[in-house]
Amino acid sequence: MTTRAAPPPIEIGLTAAIVTVAGNQPLILVASPASKGEPDGLPFGPFDPLMHRTFEMGLRAWVAEQTALPLGYVEQLYTFGDRGRHAAQNDPGPHLVSVGYLALTLPSAESEEALARAGAMWRHWYQFFPWEDWRGGRPALLDTTILPTLRRWAKSPPADNAPVRALSRQERVRLSFGDENTRFDEERTLDRYELLYEAGLVEEARRDGRPAAENAPSPVGTPMRFDHRRILATAIGRLRAKLKYRPVVFELMPPEFTLTELQRTVEAISGRHLHQQNFRRLVESAALVEPTGVTATQKRGRPAALFRFRREVVKERPAPGLRVGGRL
Repeated sequence: MTTRAAPPPIEIGLTAAIVTVAGNQPLILVASPASKGEPDGLPFGPFDPLMHRTFEMGLRAWVAEQTALPLGYVEQLYTFGDRGRHAAQNDPGPHLVSVGYLALTLPSAESEEALARAGAMWRHWYQFFPWEDWRGGRPALLDTTILPTLRRWAKSPPADNAPVRALSRQERVRLSFGDENTRFDEERTLDRYELLYEAGLVEEARRDGRPAAENAPSPVGTPMRFDHRRILATAIGRLRAKLKYRPVVFELMPPEFTLTELQRTVEAISGRHLHQQNFRRLVESAALVEPTGVTATQKRGRPAALFRFRREVVKERPAPGLRVGGRL
C-alpha cells in the first residue's frame, strides 16, 4: 500500500481591497513589495484565531494597526485558495488560503503618515483595469488590442485539459465585452479579467506560464502581486453592483456634500459618464438624500446646495440604491 505524503499545512490570510474616492478618481490601497522590481499588491495580514474571534475583526485590527485607516463598510468577497495562486511551483511552504474583503473608507490626512510607515499608498484603480473606464468614451484599448486578440483566441481550439464550459469562448467574449446587440455590463469586471488572463493578455498570465501568453501582444494594465488583480476585479464588480441596491456610496462621501460631488463619486466607481439632469432626477426619486439648508461656496459658478444621506431610507424599503444604467 502506497503511503501518501502528508499535505502541506494551510495558513489563512486576509486580503483587503480598500477603496476610497478622491475628487473624481477611485483609489485602491496598495502595499509596496519588499523587493524592488516586484509589482504592488493589496494589503494583507494573517488571521490569528487566538487574537481575533472573526475574520472581519482580524481584518479591521491589522488594518488599523498598519495604516490607521478607519474602515467603514466591510464585506467578505470570496475565499481564494487555488493551488499555485500565491506560491511558486514546488514551493514547500504552507499553502495560503486568502479570504478577500471589500472595504470602504474616506481619505484622511491623519492617516498619510501611518500609510507611509506601513509602505502603503493609494493608486488609481483604472491603472490596473484601463478598459473599465468609459467616462471619457469607449476606451481605445478595446479596439486596438483587446478585442482583436480575444476574437483570435476565441476561434482557436482549447487545450485538451481545458475545463468544459457551458458557454463557448465566442459567447463569453460577447457577454463580457458586449457587441452591437449586447451592452458592456460594468458589473462583469471579473469575467473580463478572467478572459484576458486565459488569452494571455495580462502580465500575470505570462508570469504563470499560460501558453496563450507566448504569442499575445504586450500585456494590458498594471500587474499586481500573486492573484491580487483578480481579487481587485472581484471587489470592483461587487461594488458596482452594490451601488444599485444598497446605499454604500455614502460610505465614500463626507457627512455633507453637493449633488455634483455625489455624481462624480458614482461615475468614478461605475466607470460611466452620467447625464446630470437624469442623475439628479434619479437621486430625487430614490429619496436617498435630504438638503441641509446650507450652501457651499465653489471656486467657479454659483454656490451649491449641500445634502446629506437620509438614513431613514434603509427602513423604508429593502433595496435602496442608485440604479444607474444605460448602454455603454
